[in-house]
Amino acid sequence: EVQFVESGGGLVQAGGSLRLACAASGFAFGDYSITWFRQAPGKEREGVSCISHAVVGDEIETYYGDSVKGRFTISSDKAKNTVYLQMSGLKPEDTAAYYCSESVGIRSDCLLYAHARGPWGQGTQVTVSS
Repeated sequence: EVQFVESGGGLVQAGGSLRLACAASGFAFGDYSITWFRQAPGKEREGVSCISHAVVGDEIETYYGDSVKGRFTISSDKAKNTVYLQMSGLKPEDTAAYYCSESVGIRSDCLLYAHARGPWGQGTQVTVSS
């Protein structure tokens, strides 16, 4: 059974940085992409960034939503079965609950909520003050 546990959220001032972690169990890199989603109150869940690993070898692909390009960086540590989201230059509009999920989307389609498989964890709250 796949499970994701998100951590690393908090309260930060605009312009600050945070690093989120998504610890996965029952999951094998290469099976599916891993996507970071976020959801602000009253808004739909949106894809922030995703990472895909080749089934064989170390090749990876990463994709970002337009609103976070150049500010967020996704990475992974296979040994720890963890995916990270380094967030810099945070803005108040980045305030949301952040979740990770498997995705069946190919290439940049891994950002689409319609391709998310879940399972959904508790998420981690990011609050950016102005």
